Amino acid sequence: MGDARYDAIGHGYAANRREDPELRARIWAALGDSRTVVNVGAGAGSYEPPDRHVIAVEPSDVMAAQRSADRVPALRGSATPLPLRDDAVDAAMAILTIHHWDDEAEAGVRELRRVARGPVVIVTFDASVSAEMWLLADYAPEMTALDASFPSMDELASWLGGTVQVEPILTGRDTPDWTLASFWAHPERVLDPAARAATSGFARLDPEVCARVVADVERDLHDGTWDARHGELRTLAAYDAGMRLVVARP
Repeated sequence: MGDARYDAIGHGYAANRREDPELRARIWAALGDSRTVVNVGAGAGSYEPPDRHVIAVEPSDVMAAQRSADRVPALRGSATPLPLRDDAVDAAMAILTIHHWDDEAEAGVRELRRVARGPVVIVTFDASVSAEMWLLADYAPEMTALDASFPSMDELASWLGGTVQVEPILTGRDTPDWTLASFWAHPERVLDPAARAATSGFARLDPEVCARVVADVERDLHDGTWDARHGELRTLAAYDAGMRLVVARP
């Protein structure tokens, strides 16, 4: 898992990556009546349900240190293997994390299924859709190349087995969770170092590539090119930037 990655970029992460209330409601609904939940790649604790017994697993010390006092402490560990017996919990969740599991993605997703008696709830990206967003399509094709390694929806379904439902998650203009998807409505955010630092999309880029992307977006905002090409986006309340809710039931 991406422990070293988030030890490097995770400082101050929680400030710009706050829970989106609509996404939170969908995640909690997908967990159903589960009373015990393991949250893998738990980070600072976003989207953990407060009314259930949560086991949080997080490899990064930097991320785990940002968990608020009302969150359970996180066990240091990765998805492979999880320190739980078969069917040990009612449900498992992994929120915007499996794309950091790299070569462990399949084994990690299968671990989620192994330990959960009921639903496995994953929020991830369909890279084929996110590649169409202006930031990747016009300015950062290097992100698209990196995202090609993300598990596809078909791969996730095959690893999870059972009944798998995949639903689009529209990213709202005013979402408080500043994922890379949220940049669809805020090109100016590309110029904000704190906003960039809260996304692994920018963190994975070579510094020279990142500097080029920032300079190109700044130029096109200044001379009106961005608005000429994409200004209609400023009229939308939400946009499909590729985020997906995957719910698997045995």
